[in-house]
Parts: sequence; C-alpha cells; structure tokens
Amino acid sequence: MVQVTEGKVGRVILVRIDHGEDLFLTLTRVAEERGIRHGAVQIFGAVASGTLVSGPEKPVLPPVTHEETFHGGWDLLGIGSIYPCGAGVKVHLHVSEGRHRTVFTGCLRAAEVYIIIEAMIMELIGISGEITHDPKTGIALPDFRTRDELRDGLSPSE
Repeated sequence: MVQVTEGKVGRVILVRIDHGEDLFLTLTRVAEERGIRHGAVQIFGAVASGTLVSGPEKPVLPPVTHEETFHGGWDLLGIGSIYPCGAGVKVHLHVSEGRHRTVFTGCLRAAEVYIIIEAMIMELIGISGEITHDPKTGIALPDFRTRDELRDGLSPSE
C-alpha cells in the first residue's frame, strides 16, 4: 500500500556536532528542543566508531539484519528523516562511510563523532506521519495515516 503525505519546508537548522559526541543523541535533542516533529536531515563529516546495518542476511520478511561495527576515523555522508515516535522523535539515517579503500553503506544505528559532523535539519510542516510498528516487516516504519485512521485500522484512502 502506497502512502503519501504532503507538507512544506519550515525552518532550516544547521548543527555542528563536535568530537566525541553521540550523533543520534545530539540530533534527537536538537529536534526535540526546537519542537521539530517531522524533518529531513543531511549530514557530512567523520565518525570515530559506531554500528550500521548493511542489508538483510537474506531477502525475506521479517528481515534478519546484517550488522557492521566500525572503529577508527571514517568519512561520512548521509541523509535521513525525523518522525514522531512515542513521546519523542526518532532520527533515521542512511549513510555511506569510507576509510582508506573500505566503504560501508547502510542504516546507521550508532555513531560517535570524530572531529566534526555538520548537519542540516529541514523542518517539514503539515506532515501527518509517525513511526509505528509494521507487522509485515517486523520493523518500525513511517506511517502517514492520521491517528484516527491508525486507531480505526483504516487505510489513507478509506
């Protein structure tokens, strides 16, 4: 089922995240402090260590994820989203990172900043989505139905 929601870009917030800081905690804190419930995120810089998921072990549902951990200085470029999740927000980032001739691409799950990460958060206004558990995939995914549609079990077109 395709879901679509439409909104507008509101504020644009630039964030400098310094050496040793937790990337996700910092982005989440900034979004929550600024009242951003929906947003798009672009990041670049370097990470010292962390974990990312680089696809499933096999292409089945629900997936069994393949996890990579990394240490040392890695250049990083990524894009992601911010959605409401529970009482707060969830930052979801997909990145490509490289060190020497090794490159990883995937869903970043944890990262400690090395030197600096620059982030641009674009607030999205008028979006109805939130993160909910998807029973088919077993994953927490964006769901663009309204709270009433979610409560009543309706699809967006009903």
